Amino acid sequence: MEISFHSEIESLKLGEGETFHGEGILAVTKALLQSGVTYVGGYQGSPISHLLDVMVQARPYLDELGVHVEACTNEASAAAMLAASIMYPVRGAVTWKSIVGTNVASDALSNLASPGVLGGALIVVGEDYGEGASVIQERTHAFAMKSALCLLDPRPDLPNLVRCVEQAFELSEASNMPVMLSLRIRACHVRGSFTTRENRAPAISQRQLQARPAAFNYDRLAHPPATFAHEKRKYEVRLPAARDYIQAAGLNEFLPGRESRVGLVVQGGLTPALWRALDELGLRTPAGELTLPVLVLNAVYPLVPQQLQDFARGKDALLVLEEGQPEFIEHEINAVLQRAGLTTRVAGKSHLPMAGEYTVEVLLRGVRDFLQQHAPHCVTPAAQAFLQQVEETRARARAGLGQAVPPRPPNFCTGCPERPVFAALKLVQEKTGPLHVSADIGCHSFATFEPFSFGHSILGYGMSMASSAAVKHFSAQRPIAIMGDGGFWHNGLLSGVSSTLLNQGDGVLVIMKNGYTSATGTQETVSSPASEAKRVAEGSSATQGELTIEKTLAGMGVQWMRTVHNYRVAEVRDTLLEALRAPFGGLKVVIAEGECQLERQRRLRPLLARQRAEGLRTVRTRYGVDASTCTGDHSCIRLSGCPTLTLAPSEDPLKTAPVAQVTDGCVGCGLCGEVADAAVLCPSFHRIDVITHPSAWDRFWARMNQWAIRLWQGAA
Repeated sequence: MEISFHSEIESLKLGEGETFHGEGILAVTKALLQSGVTYVGGYQGSPISHLLDVMVQARPYLDELGVHVEACTNEASAAAMLAASIMYPVRGAVTWKSIVGTNVASDALSNLASPGVLGGALIVVGEDYGEGASVIQERTHAFAMKSALCLLDPRPDLPNLVRCVEQAFELSEASNMPVMLSLRIRACHVRGSFTTRENRAPAISQRQLQARPAAFNYDRLAHPPATFAHEKRKYEVRLPAARDYIQAAGLNEFLPGRESRVGLVVQGGLTPALWRALDELGLRTPAGELTLPVLVLNAVYPLVPQQLQDFARGKDALLVLEEGQPEFIEHEINAVLQRAGLTTRVAGKSHLPMAGEYTVEVLLRGVRDFLQQHAPHCVTPAAQAFLQQVEETRARARAGLGQAVPPRPPNFCTGCPERPVFAALKLVQEKTGPLHVSADIGCHSFATFEPFSFGHSILGYGMSMASSAAVKHFSAQRPIAIMGDGGFWHNGLLSGVSSTLLNQGDGVLVIMKNGYTSATGTQETVSSPASEAKRVAEGSSATQGELTIEKTLAGMGVQWMRTVHNYRVAEVRDTLLEALRAPFGGLKVVIAEGECQLERQRRLRPLLARQRAEGLRTVRTRYGVDASTCTGDHSCIRLSGCPTLTLAPSEDPLKTAPVAQVTDGCVGCGLCGEVADAAVLCPSFHRIDVITHPSAWDRFWARMNQWAIRLWQGAA
């Protein structure tokens, strides 16, 4: 049972003059339809997964409009979709997580930016930057500058987000440049409302077909010698056209303030944090009136020199609030003002940290330091009072805890089928010694944390096999590469498996076949198990799509391959040992199969609830620990790492160590018992089957069990 986006889909259908209520990313989705988009594609990833997930489920409605939606196998294939807008006057949008997704899409994007586009081309990227990010810390800004792509960083207010999406298409068509729309996590999840317009059915679509393809035009190809003309056109024609549109359309916002000698220039996405900082500084009234003038850059590339000069003229100093490094915007503003002969001082990283997320506290300190140097009369006692309150709160927290708050890294979900594989791998290392393990992006990257601590490198989605290519030639033990089925289809098949076969490389590849691209929201892959409804609709058999990985590997020539059930820890351990010790010198693939526990619970819980409501027999399996038997050595926790396997005080006065305990969050996956059996741990684990609406046979066996237990207890 997949997550339903019924309410979100209904909000996409709102018409002229109605009011939309919801999150920013859904407002962006609605804005795409209001803009007359012809096609939408992408690859999921936080924080923009919602856009593609909703549109995929909204296909029946989008078919009525003629909008084509495609869930792509990776970001490169999504970016390549925009080629439709090179030769045809159609609007297209694609989406992915940046910066990692932009890196994957870079080849297609560079070749798209060279000839430029006729129809509007929009790339919605989730800018995952800061302490809460899940990827390497880089910015999309550098890529936009490198390839001459417009980059918008909109102020995260829903009417402004919708306006920027609609104007992004117009900007793209006015300049013939693809446009990137960068959305931070808070922009995607900010809630609000806006007045909607009717969705526009595109003039060219799957319902309004082109009679014939576009005429051949060599100058529209990213191919030398045409590319040399493209380079001149980028900077002599397209960028000036983009600047003209940005200024004429009012994409950037000038907000006046009472103080005329200093001003702030801020990326649009940072404005909520800036407003809060100015509130605490006493420089913004409850009605939103500002003491300092602010230039909000909804379009951060290209910048418009005339706008910057007009804003700086007559001011002693500007503070540029630019998150991350290098300080691209600050450097460009400095250059623009110097060329214009203006003496306004430009400050930025001299008052703010070079790297890291710009939180309210960071911005408050930076603005305060800037004002103390350039406008000390604007510094109010409120700023120092706020910072003192922050320090006092931290001091009270430290005193109350007695120590720093322990880190809580992310972990596998309860019952995750990937945890038993790593438990088996720890048992393998007891026999082999330490192994080189190439980790990968995905849920399995949580094995880099305790209690497993597996992983010598993470170089990109599906790149684990490729990252061990050199290691296996100078390592005494065969290295192990871990890859999910999502990573396998994204990039691993070609970069890892194909390359290893080409070079006749030795090594072990473990593919976690949980059925979905789980880390990004359990989206389906080519090898996802088809639901009954989907099989009936497509006329396919129950197993038609479930062995795709095995069939693909066999077709490519993989000769050593084993499929094991994840939860059978002893079998997984023995299979891994066999792969590591096999005399066969080629690629060895172990496919560890176990359905994503989140999807399993989503499917089972409604079914079990319905059965209980109908008075039907249901069984829930739970595991527990016998406190009187538990020795308290906690080996089970060090091997399992399950969040429901924890510690409890021992009631036995002779046991000083706390005993193991299974909490009510247990989903009955069976890993506790499997690990205890495979590792020959203490026999303290027990299984409990909780039966609702038991049958007569169940009641009979329950009475027999109670009788036998009383008999044995009496004998003891």
